[in-house]
Amino acid sequence: MPVPTYPAFIEPILRFLDAHPAGAPAKEAHDAAADALGVDEESRAERLPSGIQRVYKNRAGWAHDRLKRAGLSSSPRRGVWQLTEAGRAFLREHPGALDAAAVEDLATGYNNVRLGKKSKEDAERPEDAVGPADPGLIAASPDDRLEQALSELKDSVSEELLELLSRVSPDYFETIVLDLLHRMGYGTSRADLKRVGKSGDEGIDGVISLDRLGLERVYVQAKRWQSTVGRPEVQGFFGALAGQRANKGVFITTSNYSKQAVDFAKSVERIVLVGGERLAELMIEHQVGVTSRAVHVPKIDSDYFEE
Repeated sequence: MPVPTYPAFIEPILRFLDAHPAGAPAKEAHDAAADALGVDEESRAERLPSGIQRVYKNRAGWAHDRLKRAGLSSSPRRGVWQLTEAGRAFLREHPGALDAAAVEDLATGYNNVRLGKKSKEDAERPEDAVGPADPGLIAASPDDRLEQALSELKDSVSEELLELLSRVSPDYFETIVLDLLHRMGYGTSRADLKRVGKSGDEGIDGVISLDRLGLERVYVQAKRWQSTVGRPEVQGFFGALAGQRANKGVFITTSNYSKQAVDFAKSVERIVLVGGERLAELMIEHQVGVTSRAVHVPKIDSDYFEE
């Protein structure tokens, strides 16, 4: 049997995860769903046009993405999928096979739900609540649909990046931050960006020489945190800058900042704050830990046909 579209993977993945309440490796869920759908070995060998992934695994992954957006599943650890309490309750309410309407709702009804960490302000926004996607997308042009697909891909990669960053060591996180800043154009060479802090250090973690002689420097604080970074941490970084007689600093974290921390950074002017969401965006934009594939969109060259 050929590989079905991703909505067909939704119910098999739900049933498989329900049988594994402690969670299961994603690769096992991929294969279990393919087994349930009768996908043969020849079809399982089929790859995306880019060649980077098998089609059935890609579609199983998108099915799980939709379950996460619906709040029915989660990724508690890298490469592990697990039903949430809402997911278990959903299956208790649907003991039999899901009808086409239920599958369609899960496949398309939650596309506007953001994945990953939300700030307090985001969490309070009513438009972030679970609900149907914009019905106007149904009649969207191909270009609009392409933009929507690219947005979903970036959203998914951003969430995965933050999950990965939350699990690397503090030392390696500091290295990743310096790699990113170099890709962004800071320093004349990678050697101009150096780690200077130690794991758990409350001071400066990195220093960037903006010129060959090191006359102008930017100091970096990198915190691989889950909780919100408050004013005391930013104020401590400001004090460390003062100790170095520095006037430029970048504070980067995998989480976000409290309003008091943001207000303090604005008041002193010499500190730039980068939160987790922005960090993931920059890593995608500058391809740090991320690769991109070219998509060739055909368009008529009208000049060619002018006689």
